Parts: sequence; C-alpha cells; structure tokens
Amino acid sequence: MGEKIKLGISACLMGEQVRWNGGHARDRYLTDVLGQYVEYVPVCPEVECGMGVPRETLRLVGDPDNPNLVTSKTNIDHTQTMNEWARKRVEELEKENLCGFVFKKNSPSSGLFRVPVKNFKGMPQKTGQGIFARVFTEHFPLVPVEEEGRLNDSKLRETFIEQIFTLMRWREMVSGKKSMGRLVDFHSRHKLLVMSHSPNHSEMMGKLVAQGKSLPLEDLYSQYETLLMAALGLKTTLKKNINVIQHIMGYFKKQLSPDEKQELLEIIEQYRQEHVPLIVPVTLLNHYVRKYKQPYLAQQVYLNPHPIALKLRNHA
Repeated sequence: MGEKIKLGISACLMGEQVRWNGGHARDRYLTDVLGQYVEYVPVCPEVECGMGVPRETLRLVGDPDNPNLVTSKTNIDHTQTMNEWARKRVEELEKENLCGFVFKKNSPSSGLFRVPVKNFKGMPQKTGQGIFARVFTEHFPLVPVEEEGRLNDSKLRETFIEQIFTLMRWREMVSGKKSMGRLVDFHSRHKLLVMSHSPNHSEMMGKLVAQGKSLPLEDLYSQYETLLMAALGLKTTLKKNINVIQHIMGYFKKQLSPDEKQELLEIIEQYRQEHVPLIVPVTLLNHYVRKYKQPYLAQQVYLNPHPIALKLRNHA
C-alpha cells in the first residue's frame, strides 16, 4: 500500500470525549485494527455546530423523512442550525477525498439506519436517519458508509472494507490521465472481485467497457464508477465465491496434476459445506498462481483485495 485510505468517522468512535455526557464510544477495531491502514477525519456534528460538552441529549421528532432535531427536555429546535452546518461541512469534506465514512449508530445527527424518531403521537419509530448522515449520503452518493455497530457483522465488515479499498484504487487510477486503456486495465484486474459480489453487475460493466469507445470518456468513467460501487455494495455469498473459484480453476485445467486437482476440489467442497473459511481455497489458488505463473490471475484483485492481517476471509 502507498498512502493510507482516508475515512471520515464520528469523533466519539476515535475516543474523543465529545458525547452528550462528556464520554466517548471508542471502537478498538476501528482505531487499533483498521486504523493501521486508514487515516481518519473525525467529525462531531453536535460540537462542531456549537453545542457544548456535556449537553442536553437530542432526539428526532416528527416526520421520519424530514424530522426535527430538538433537545429532549427543553424542546429547543436545532434543526436549521444542524442543516446549515452540515451543508457547509460536506463541502469542506470534498477536499479530503474520503473513501468512506463510519457513523455512530442511533445518533440523531450521525445514525445511518433505524434511528428512533418520535412521531406526532409521541411514539418512537426506528425509521429515521441522523441529519448529518442524511446530508452526507445525499452529497456523496457513491462514497461507502457504515455504522460501527453493523461492522461487528463479519459479512458487512468485509463488504465495507472491500468497498473502501477498491474506491481508493479507482481514485488512484482516475487521478492520472483518463484513457480507454487505463479503464480496460482496471476492469480486467477487478473483474473477478466484482463477480464475487454481483455477476449481473460484472456482465453490465463488461458490456459498458466493450462499448466504451462510443461514449464520451467522462460519461464512460462516471457510469463505470456508479456500477462499480453498486456492485461492491452487495454482499458476497458462498455460491458467488464458489463460482469465482471454479472460474479461476479453469485456468489450470492443463497444468494441475491429478493430485493437485483432487486436493483443490476437496477444499472447495469443504468450503461449500462451511467447514473451512474462504481464505483456505484462496491461499491454495494463490500458491498455484505463483507455481504455474498465470499472469492474468496474478493481477486479479480478488485473490488479494485487502491486507491479510484484517482477517476478513477467516470466518467460515
């Protein structure tokens, strides 16, 4: 890896004492594990828009699609202040070139999903989204976002991290001179990774690249990025991974010895039955790529999509 990936993050998850009660919500996976590979840009909407620490708690009330942000006891309405600050803050964040954002769950300013909203009858509904989170996702529709609580789910964690690493590689490619050749090379290297998330998107992206010369380059790149991030937002599955593994295996048909082929088939079956994690067949495939010098497979991001120390493929 070259430069670290830049990620936005709710400041309390970094251990900053900015919560309503003067505490924090440090997440050690984010700070100590993922933090080795990313550079965080902390954001605390409440503090940055002028609220103190400690402070009265906030809640969302009214229409879940357009709620108001008010203090829990005194009912002071901070909606306009938060919206105005959020719109300015996302414009500032454009300069950071963020490849993702990790938000604080249940926060009335930063929660992404199922944030409680009190309806007009006073009943809470878990259907809302924090005001800053909403402004951010509308302003950066292609930037991967997640909540720290959901990252405890191994599949969601793998999906999010594959998104941010791929977006970093995309941004690095786009930062150079745009050309049809550079796009074809990027697509070729990421083809199997995309296929593991969505065979349908992989097919659409292949057709887009094949017809690329009929489109203005800016439109081609824009359409490709949209499809790329949509594909990687879908979770991989056992079935989709086996499809990719068998696709890779086809490149060795004339090279594997009978014993090697049998070993690989047995490991694929063990993976199918969930007796071993994905890292087991992938490690064996990487061995065969080196042994038999397969140039196309050697460049496939699917076989090494992120640092192995993150252990994202170690769960059965």
